[in-house]
This record gives sequence, C-alpha cells and structure tokens, in this order.
Amino acid sequence: MIRFDGHLRSGVLPRKDVHHGEHGKKKKPRPRRSFTPEFKSEIVELCRRGDRSVGQVAKDFDLTETAVRLWVSHAEVDAGERDGLTSSEREELAALRRENRRLREDVEILKRATAFFAKETR
Repeated sequence: MIRFDGHLRSGVLPRKDVHHGEHGKKKKPRPRRSFTPEFKSEIVELCRRGDRSVGQVAKDFDLTETAVRLWVSHAEVDAGERDGLTSSEREELAALRRENRRLREDVEILKRATAFFAKETR
C-alpha cells in the first residue's frame, strides 16, 4: 500500500487550478501558450550565442526555463549534435502510435462483432 505524507494526511487535496507562489500566496497557473517554429529557433539561437544564459533568455521573453532548455535540446538533436529522435521522427512516432491505437480499437470492435454474430447463427 502506498503511503502519502504532508497535505494528503489531512484528507484535503490541493486545488489543481491554483498554484502556491512565494510566501504561500496563491497565483493562477500560466495559460498554455504555443509558439511558432521561427520564434523557437530565434530563442535557441540567442541561447547558443552565449551572450546570455538560458535562464536569462527565458526571463527576458517571459518563458519557462524548462521550455527553453527543451527547445535547445530538440535543436541539438535535429542538428545531429546530440543523440535522440529528430522532430520529424518524433512526429512520425506520434502519428504511428495514434494509428496503432485506432487499429487496436478496430480489432476489438471486430472481435465483439464476430462473437455477436457467432451467437446469432447457432
């Protein structure tokens, strides 16, 4: 059995729509934003130049440091500087996984239909 500590002991779960910032003040979560590939490339280039740290670039453009580091990492993979899946390979993998999931659902439906019609013919 899994045991939880801290806030879960009291039986009160934290609200998912509120984050706690400095000094326990509640703040709304940042809305999910999307960025163009061109914008991401510009941010990556700023980080690669070395004039500013990843943290400083993120702060200057109101981005999370985690997102900027991920963009830099993806750019390194795409450029062959680091091992891993390129962006096009990641997209293809996601598409193949979606197709695989859909085909498995189709097979399950066909199994049920076969069983149903097999009962009717008896």
